[in-house]
Amino acid sequence: MTVSHPGQRVAVLADAQNLYHTARSLYTRNIDYSELLEAAVDGRELTRAIAYVIRADSPEEETFFEALTDIGFETRIKDIKTFQDGSQKADWDVGMSLDAVTLAKHNDAIVLCTGDGDFARVCRYVRHEGCRIEAMGFEESSSEDLKSAVDGFVDLSSDSEKFLL
Repeated sequence: MTVSHPGQRVAVLADAQNLYHTARSLYTRNIDYSELLEAAVDGRELTRAIAYVIRADSPEEETFFEALTDIGFETRIKDIKTFQDGSQKADWDVGMSLDAVTLAKHNDAIVLCTGDGDFARVCRYVRHEGCRIEAMGFEESSSEDLKSAVDGFVDLSSDSEKFLL
């Protein structure tokens, strides 16, 4: 990853929707969350691993949620909302950002597994507060603003065989 130390306490926050859609779009494959978590922790002391997921009433999603739990992630589940015009929306940006700020007070490092530029501001804040902030995402679709706001960025595309199923 970047500079990490075995004694660091680290929390890992995974934006499952962002990772899923990017992996499917770029590679037509899925994320290996076990490898993702191992790489994010990078030999440090894991305090929390949270995966932010959306329930869309797909038959295989409960199995996916259970697999995340078996790997070591807590799952935060939000139901998808359908509006009168038929459009749908569900995202975890605010919840994930609040968790990053809260967890930064109790950790030496926070790893955001996302390429979403909406997290750049919270990354700058966490960094300013003295907590190391890292991101893991696919280079091709990760925001330059996000990458410039973190202490270290891991490009999942650089070792896609490791991070994809």
